[in-house]
Amino acid sequence: MSSKPFLVGITGGSGSGKTTFIKRLVEDMGIENVAVLTQDNYYINRDNQPKDINGVEDYDRPESFDFVQYKQDLFKLLNGESVEIYEYNYNKSKQERNKIVIKSAKIVVTEGIFVFHFPEISDLINLKIFVDAKEAVKMRRRIYRDAVERGYDMNDVLYRYENHVTPSYERYIKPIRHDADIIIPNNADFAKGLAVLTQFLKSKIKQE
Repeated sequence: MSSKPFLVGITGGSGSGKTTFIKRLVEDMGIENVAVLTQDNYYINRDNQPKDINGVEDYDRPESFDFVQYKQDLFKLLNGESVEIYEYNYNKSKQERNKIVIKSAKIVVTEGIFVFHFPEISDLINLKIFVDAKEAVKMRRRIYRDAVERGYDMNDVLYRYENHVTPSYERYIKPIRHDADIIIPNNADFAKGLAVLTQFLKSKIKQE
């Protein structure tokens, strides 16, 4: 690549629809033009996760992530290098997890609930996107994903949403909504927001 990639940061609360939005973005942009680094793949080992007052692992804190490795891999992509990571799965050991190779591209997307939280990363982001949805919508999506699709215990899902997800959103994520360059409403459909973003990013590629 003749110049450094254009870095897009995408965040939003759990259940806001970030994953689906990014999947559509890559489809519209072309997989060869976009590299996606997902912060969820940088959770530290379950045994070392911070715990709440009831001894339950809390994955909704900044210290739940391996920030050092995350930063190193993001810098590699911005320098035109590829990275190899293991897809994180709460219920599998590293030996059982899928290995992912991410090739750098003209557009690098980094996504996750804390991508704006760390100044060393936030200051590098060229375009900040916040995917937003109503609380009831986010909760419904979260329950469907964890309880229905992943088969997690419903009581555990509701406990984590009430005691981890919601407090974390109020403390860390909601305040940075005002730092976003673009807010994508996603209560039912994000087509208009996606179209605007895609058009803008395609224009950035043409300038290369």
